[in-house]
Amino acid sequence: MDERRKRLKFRAWRRGLKELDLVVGGFADANLEHLDEEGLDAFEDLLTVPDNDLYDWLCDRRTPPERYRTKLYEQVYDFSRRARGV
Repeated sequence: MDERRKRLKFRAWRRGLKELDLVVGGFADANLEHLDEEGLDAFEDLLTVPDNDLYDWLCDRRTPPERYRTKLYEQVYDFSRRARGV
């Protein structure tokens, strides 16, 4: 695994909110190696979102702003729903 993917996986598992670590880190484990540069850019951008905001989006408490509603976000969202059994 290249350095960028290693760094992103590390960040995904150490967000601070355990529930979010499990979803985002689990997604990273399952999908990072398959993402192209555009996908990696989108994932890196998603990791800049504050924990509480991202958690609210993934739990359908709030709708993410348009800029974050990307193909990658939809993949993370679907992964989150499956992980929660929804």
